[in-house]
Amino acid sequence: MTPTPALRQPCPPGACDCGREALLENADSDARILRLTRAEEKRLLERLENLESLADLEKMQQRIYEQLGLRVAVAPGFNEVRSMRGMAVQIDTLPGLCRKTRQAIPTAIRRALEKRPEIAYSLLNAHDLFRDT
Repeated sequence: MTPTPALRQPCPPGACDCGREALLENADSDARILRLTRAEEKRLLERLENLESLADLEKMQQRIYEQLGLRVAVAPGFNEVRSMRGMAVQIDTLPGLCRKTRQAIPTAIRRALEKRPEIAYSLLNAHDLFRDT
């Protein structure tokens, strides 16, 4: 008998717009995101805040997609990048993804970029820093 994976507890009514119930009702939907319990979310955010390199960030993006079905894209913003707030962190809208988690992941990535600016420089170089010159 295989154990059922732990699912995230529902948010209080009216506090979130994640669509958890609709996701659970639809048998054909991808419910991997619901495996992100609050404890696992804390581990993920801690791991994202302690990134070591651009390769580490890319590896984490790939693992998040493989395990949760969530695409996270990090790139320099459209306008000038003067601080880590200028980095665009895009997360796909996904049924079952809590509103707080949608906000916490970009915050954790920006904290990592502030701690290790060499990751941001590598990211800028990877996206052609001198494209307009």
